[in-house]
Amino acid sequence: MKLVSWNVNGIRAVIKKGLSEFIAGQEPDILCIQETKASPDQVELDLPQYPHRFWNSAEKKGYSGTAVFSKIAPAAHSLGMGIEKHDREGRIITLEFKKWFLVNLYIPNAQRGLTRLDYRHREWDADLLAYLLDLEKKKPVVFCGDMNVAHREIDLANPKGNTGNAGFTPEERAGFDNIVKAGFIDTFREFTAEGGHYTWWSYMGRAREKNIGWRIDYFCISPNLRPKLRKSYILPEVMGSDHAPVVMEIDL
Repeated sequence: MKLVSWNVNGIRAVIKKGLSEFIAGQEPDILCIQETKASPDQVELDLPQYPHRFWNSAEKKGYSGTAVFSKIAPAAHSLGMGIEKHDREGRIITLEFKKWFLVNLYIPNAQRGLTRLDYRHREWDADLLAYLLDLEKKKPVVFCGDMNVAHREIDLANPKGNTGNAGFTPEERAGFDNIVKAGFIDTFREFTAEGGHYTWWSYMGRAREKNIGWRIDYFCISPNLRPKLRKSYILPEVMGSDHAPVVMEIDL
């Protein structure tokens, strides 16, 4: 099974930049999208090969939002994590399949000036991990998306210059540490040990051309799915967003 996750930074914009062609070329079984910035009634996207479509749009128009397009019918789905203060921004979609859960995530950014860091660290990250562990009690979990943190120094081009900035604060990194300590696996690092691989680049200063980036988009899995994991990689050559798509191939 091939899964693709992509923060498109506006689905209506990326449709004009070749989203349909990208999907046709990759042919994922499931496509997870973050930062849709739209509700489904605002989007014209002809994807008959994906009959199972799920949207979670933010209350605030043109902001945040997630979507999942699947060739496979889930047994059930839910939006959010069931906590009202977290569920107004359309950041989580969960699909339940026969033997596993899929969670599509768009984790809040700490923002410039770290105005949302306390919320992110003390509330969101803790509640998200509890939510994932609760799902895992029932069956294994795959979760993916823009997690808005570079976990280790190897995951961004300029760690010293960005220490303490949004996406690379000790608090955000500790949140990802807790995910790993709980047993979840960062699948990309199962195959790629070296640095220089990123999923997001600033639009400033030709950062993408120079590969001055951050790896903040992930596929993670429950440990008992590790024997089924086949590949996990980034598609840095795919344009249309300031993020690159990430891909995981797994026997599910």
